[in-house]
Amino acid sequence: MPRLALYAIAVCVLAVVAAVISFAQGSLLGIVWVLLAGLSSNMAWFYLRRQRARAAGQ
Repeated sequence: MPRLALYAIAVCVLAVVAAVISFAQGSLLGIVWVLLAGLSSNMAWFYLRRQRARAAGQ
């Protein structure tokens, strides 16, 4: 698994945890964390698909 995909997954997990904590405290800042989680999960999928495409092409 590419290193950047692992970093993106870690950021996604941490953003989800931060969103849950923010919403539990009644803060609307959790919306920003949800958006960051979505962005980082898309980045992880991108890096994983790119690696698969490169492996299939060789």
